[in-house]
Amino acid sequence: MKTTTISVTDAARNFADCVNRAHYQNVTFVLLKNGSPVARLVPDGKKACTGPELAEALKKVDLSEDEARAWHRDLVAARKILKPPKNRWR
Repeated sequence: MKTTTISVTDAARNFADCVNRAHYQNVTFVLLKNGSPVARLVPDGKKACTGPELAEALKKVDLSEDEARAWHRDLVAARKILKPPKNRWR
């Protein structure tokens, strides 16, 4: 996915073009205000992976013992860093 940085003013002036590029070309726009990122315009084609989908994908992967240990280590580290969403129903 391509990421493009654009000012809020330019995004407002070319909003329809930005939306079309996000949709058809899979471009993410980072919107800047006074040089600092304030928002993103992202394509809606991405969906979050659900637990059952992840389980199905993992069933198809054949990891070596070292790879499985590394994956488990990364998973444990990620669980320590990641916080559950405030609204768990979203």
